[in-house]
This record gives sequence, C-alpha cells and structure tokens, in this order.
Amino acid sequence: MIDPKAFDDLAKRFTEALPPSFRQFQADIEKNVHAALQATFSKLDLVTREEFEVQQGVLARTRSKLEELEKQVAELEKQALGTKRRKSAEKPAEPENDG
Repeated sequence: MIDPKAFDDLAKRFTEALPPSFRQFQADIEKNVHAALQATFSKLDLVTREEFEVQQGVLARTRSKLEELEKQVAELEKQALGTKRRKSAEKPAEPENDG
C-alpha cells in the first residue's frame, strides 16, 4: 500500500494549481481527488518503499547465500573428482588373458 501522505501531497498540489475562483471548493476537491487517487492506486499492485527495501534486502541475502552454496558445491565436486581419480589410480591392473 502507498503512503497516505503521498496521496495528500498529490491532491494538495492538484488543488493548488486550480484558479483562485475555485479556492472555496478546495477542501471538497482535495478530499474527492484524494479519494479518487486512493481508489485508483488501490487497484494497482503497488508496494510501499519500505516493503520494497525489505524485499531488496531479502534478495541480497538470498543471492549471497546462493553464491556461498555454489562455491561449496564446486568444492565438493572437485573433492569427489579427486577421490574418484585416486581410486582408479590405486586399482591394480587386471592380468591379461592370453587365450
């Protein structure tokens, strides 16, 4: 949800842009514009800056953890390959059949 203060500021700027003859209706217009903006924005799938920053932090931590896990997997694969090579090098050669 968007910060209600942002709606108020936007509605206020809109009403201040009206000619002076309409100033008497300013409070009603401001309230109506505020309600219209709020209704329009509520239909959109928006998040607050705070929610966005929280998710940005979660993503950064997840990315960091993924990089850490990728390093661990690479190291384990390297170790597994080394173990496999040692075992095949330690295997005695099988005698040949002459016939």
